[in-house]
Amino acid sequence: MSKENQQHHERPQAGRLFVVGIGPGGPAERTRRAEEAIRQSQVVAGYTRYLELIGDLTEGKERIATGMTREEERCRMALDKAQAGLTVALVSSGDPGIYGMAGLVLEIAAAAGLDVPIEIIPGVSAAGALAARLGAPLMCDYATLSLSDLLVPWETIRGRLAAVAAADLVCALYNPRSQKRTRQLTEAAAIFRRHRPGTTPVGIGTAVGTKEESILLSDLDHFLALPIAMRSVVIIGNSTTKRIAERIVTPRGYGV
Repeated sequence: MSKENQQHHERPQAGRLFVVGIGPGGPAERTRRAEEAIRQSQVVAGYTRYLELIGDLTEGKERIATGMTREEERCRMALDKAQAGLTVALVSSGDPGIYGMAGLVLEIAAAAGLDVPIEIIPGVSAAGALAARLGAPLMCDYATLSLSDLLVPWETIRGRLAAVAAADLVCALYNPRSQKRTRQLTEAAAIFRRHRPGTTPVGIGTAVGTKEESILLSDLDHFLALPIAMRSVVIIGNSTTKRIAERIVTPRGYGV
């Protein structure tokens, strides 16, 4: 065997990378495809808390756990394992293409010129899970916005909030408030209040799909007084959104 052929023979075959959405938290809201992908994988990578949520699927597997703000490191480690020939699941809460790892891992792989098969496995988004608990607030056009300004400047977020509020779109707010970051949600509420009445229905879901789940109903004038944290999602209705008993509904326009 020539030296060139020997080097080619010894080069490890690329494995496979699944980028998996595990849903909002609980096993009941995982998709069958997500569970299958994790079971097929030799290595599972994710934020520490997310790996705890899927502990029933990862026994005997290599685990790569990192803390928050270390997303890029996590993606690179997962890609390295897949490049070495292993089958890897990189997990995100909710859907990996909605504030998850899908975009970042594709960008890193492209920038590094990696030829690793990557499959994106969708999951139940936090907004979708909360909407189901509330009733049907996302029945018509809506937008999702993150209030975290770690990656996007607050001025940009503020402009998007103003555009969504003026367009009369229902809005799902991710990362609404933390211990150190409180003014953003207050400012967002003020922006929406300029375009919508204070009676506009608002729903808050915290830790949806887990044992700590909390679902609260309020309105634009009063929701800021409720417990809202980083694990919360806030859905603000539009001009047609209404309360029906203990549910929130945005009519599609059927004229019922």
